[in-house]
Amino acid sequence: MLNSSDFVKVIKKSAIEAVKNSKPTDIFYGTVQSISPLTIFIDQKLILSEKFLIIPESLTDYETEISFDDSSIKQVFTTWDMEETSESSPSKISFKEKIKHKITVYNGLKAGEAVILLRQQGGQKYMVLDRAVTL
Repeated sequence: MLNSSDFVKVIKKSAIEAVKNSKPTDIFYGTVQSISPLTIFIDQKLILSEKFLIIPESLTDYETEISFDDSSIKQVFTTWDMEETSESSPSKISFKEKIKHKITVYNGLKAGEAVILLRQQGGQKYMVLDRAVTL
């Protein structure tokens, strides 16, 4: 028969095993093995393909818009008003239109890069959190 101390140990062990078997969220480190198709090497037993990965936009090549709203650095104008000025007073420009430009940010993962992954509960999907950098 179990004494109370042994009983507590059995309960603790059962609880720990239950948590392990439910595969709670966990952090992993991996290496990008290939880009097309995307595969990430975790260890000898686990290589993740695209269908198991969630990649945030910040780790892809993507388009976005930018604008230069500060008139002192704005390089492209379409419409402006200029006040009457004399030779002794500087010109004043007030912009009527916000000019937006599309740019492409090239920040996609590359083969050989180290990454940090978060495994979703249940272990079916892995979210790539960021690149891992050693200093």
